Amino acid sequence: MDVKDALHEKLTEVRGALLAAVEGASEHDLRRPLTPTGTNLIGLVKHLVGVEYVYLAESFGRPAPDVLPWVEDGSVWDGADMWATAEESSSEIIALYRRACACGDETIAELDLDSPGRVPHWPADGAATTLGYLLVRMVAETAQHAGHAEIVRELADGRTGSDTGDHDTDWPAYRARVEAAAAPFRP
Repeated sequence: MDVKDALHEKLTEVRGALLAAVEGASEHDLRRPLTPTGTNLIGLVKHLVGVEYVYLAESFGRPAPDVLPWVEDGSVWDGADMWATAEESSSEIIALYRRACACGDETIAELDLDSPGRVPHWPADGAATTLGYLLVRMVAETAQHAGHAEIVRELADGRTGSDTGDHDTDWPAYRARVEAAAAPFRP
């Protein structure tokens, strides 16, 4: 397998982990903030819609198939891509993400790793890049947010992530052991 195929395979894998983390969550659990900074499941998906379109479409002169209102009105820079308004449908945001991924997949299929690109919101003297660089960035960013989503999902309803799903673990006992190990270091 070549590097491009390996990166694309890993990106597909982490995209799947993100979607798995939101699958079956209640509408309230998708939307409610579960960290002090407001992290929520549907916001993570919404954020990655824009990331996919910017890094794997716009940066290569390829138009995104959707106009994102939070990008068009500039509210993305105030965090509007990190949560859903009551008027925004969670199912539509997830559908947008799937379309954004399909758009990104077309770019990956059609371009070489050394194909030049330009990220529109990066400073002019550092905006020039390549598909290879942005593909590595996409894998990293999507993996990071998929991990966030797994943790937020566990906080929301107790469902654990992809690396704990097939274990028959007594989680309360396990947590108690971890807590006991940390206790001597309590301030």
